[in-house]
Amino acid sequence: MKIIVLAGGLSTERDVSLSSSAGICRTLLEKGHDAFLLDVFMGFPYNADKLEEVFALPDHGLDIVKNITTEEPDLDAIRASRPDQSGCFLGPNVIELCRMADITFLGLHGGEGENGKLQATFDLLGIRYTGPDSLGCAVAMDKGLTKHIFMQAGVDTPKGTCIHKNKNKKALADLGLELPVVVKPCSGGSSIGVYIAHTQEEYENALEKSFRYEDEVVIEEYIKGREFACGIIDGKALPPIEIIPKTGFFDYANKYQDGATEEVCPADIPQDVTEKMQALTVRAFHALKLNVYSRADFLLDDKGNLYCLEVNTLPGMTAASLMPKEANAAGIEYGDLCELIIQKSLEARYVTVHA
Repeated sequence: MKIIVLAGGLSTERDVSLSSSAGICRTLLEKGHDAFLLDVFMGFPYNADKLEEVFALPDHGLDIVKNITTEEPDLDAIRASRPDQSGCFLGPNVIELCRMADITFLGLHGGEGENGKLQATFDLLGIRYTGPDSLGCAVAMDKGLTKHIFMQAGVDTPKGTCIHKNKNKKALADLGLELPVVVKPCSGGSSIGVYIAHTQEEYENALEKSFRYEDEVVIEEYIKGREFACGIIDGKALPPIEIIPKTGFFDYANKYQDGATEEVCPADIPQDVTEKMQALTVRAFHALKLNVYSRADFLLDDKGNLYCLEVNTLPGMTAASLMPKEANAAGIEYGDLCELIIQKSLEARYVTVHA
């Protein structure tokens, strides 16, 4: 198959996306596909009459994966570095190349790549893509809306609420909460802009910092507990994985810095807890109107209570990422997982099954 692996973009998770997508591209090439790694924002300036040649270029676009760090990317510098200086999210020849491909593998994380807008655009343009539909992505990206849906669907989640930057009521008592609390952007990812506040001063500082990322933030009760993730593909939950940061919590640096965390898969928890986590993963998946695949994040407190924090609609996909490790524990190798995502995406939207 001809496959565009779409990466990068303008979210705070840009570098994470590039790392994930490079791994996807390499394994698809090993599987015999004509894959090409493409930065959705930078695009690929090329002779319009010769775009078909792109799928046979020797570097397969992989030279764009450079200088990936554990620091958040400088998005202003990224914007300034685009040769045509356009503010359009879609770079040169992105639409044209995605149309030429049999399918576009979405390796984007956060922002416009994961909030449903790109998926809706591709739907209108007739471009095939992997992962959940636009509606599910839009709903799951909004942590405040997700929290309300979880409550209605019987998915236990930490007590919390959303507040807008211009809202007057920011006192915890007015919000029905008390210290300690977690403050995080409503639509962010990779734990960027997430703060744990134990004092009033820390709370006020957390609000100020989190509002730098978005105009709406989620404030929720702090749950001290073990951290887990549970992926799902084709309606079936994978073995849960436990994440054990050596220091602090599973923040941006701990997620992407080598040796910063220990990961245990399958998680060393009782069978009934595993089954409950998997059941909640499936319930959350359907409640958010998702399809194909996703990954839910959980906390397990010392009393045995299980809380679902959020669902990631385009989870990290390097070979060392959480979901591929879970799939491997279920007997699905990394390359096979990438092909399975393509297969299930085609079945979900583009292949008519006759009775």
